Amino acid sequence: MHIEVAEKNLDKVGFLDLKVDPSLDLFDEIEKLKKEKNMVLLAHYYQEPDIQDVADYIGDSLGLAQFAKKTSADMIVFAGVHFMAETAKILNPDKKVLLPDLKAGCSLADSAPADLFKKFKEQHPDHIVISYINCTAQIKALSDIICTSSNAEKIINSLPADQKIIFAPDKNLGGYLNRKTGRNMVLWNGACMVHEIFSLEKITKLKIRHPEAKFIAHPECEEPLLRIADFIGSTTALLNYTIKDDSKSYIVATETGILHQMQKENPGKTFIPAPPDNNCACNDCPHMKLNTLEKLYLCMKYELPEILMSKELIEKSRIPIERMLDISAT
Repeated sequence: MHIEVAEKNLDKVGFLDLKVDPSLDLFDEIEKLKKEKNMVLLAHYYQEPDIQDVADYIGDSLGLAQFAKKTSADMIVFAGVHFMAETAKILNPDKKVLLPDLKAGCSLADSAPADLFKKFKEQHPDHIVISYINCTAQIKALSDIICTSSNAEKIINSLPADQKIIFAPDKNLGGYLNRKTGRNMVLWNGACMVHEIFSLEKITKLKIRHPEAKFIAHPECEEPLLRIADFIGSTTALLNYTIKDDSKSYIVATETGILHQMQKENPGKTFIPAPPDNNCACNDCPHMKLNTLEKLYLCMKYELPEILMSKELIEKSRIPIERMLDISAT
């Protein structure tokens, strides 16, 4: 419902039909708008390089949630996907939260419809629910604790060893965590289209052609890929690994947006995107890439589209996020 309301607001001002003057320096205009309106611009690592370069803060889901909670800005502009902007709104119910393109969704979040997940949860009444942050606010409201790929292991290990757990929605991340922690969490059958599309055969051939390159992967990838990885970690962990590690080249199995930051932090190193099992030479998230610099400028200028949520949903979904942030801080 909050999406429908926001789209109606857009139609009232003809926002969807607006064109950007090509002579404008959008970097300069965006900086002006941030100052004039006391806006903070948050961007995920998977955004296009131009958006990353103009952002006030760039990070993964955990870092973005932590930053969103403590910001003093009047408005939050979220260059990411819908669930991320929702999280910012949940943590800042009295602030205006904007998303450049409301259609920037998430295949992983879409893989867990709230009505079906509610029935699944009812079949395991003695389990608590840990949900990966890549889910809708409705799933968060059905969860006990939220996690990210950065803190999931810590959160799971903070619970008693005999505590039964449902992990949702990513089965690949859940399987990886089961192997890491020795748990037997019940897994919801969801996955990220970006991280499931990598080709083991093509990556194996790439490793043969580049024997000096280390293969690093996000834990949302399927198990056969993770078995051959030199390092597995969250987006931030992958970035930090390339900074601290002595190798000069890496094959990277996650969304290609992170390569921009890897290259900036390591100008003397080579980064090769892991090939997917399709005809494209790259592995982009089509949802993340819906946001553009032009859409970002219009979003900030007209303060639309806005993320609108009911007070009840905000309150219910905030509880497990706060639990995550509390555990992460210890």
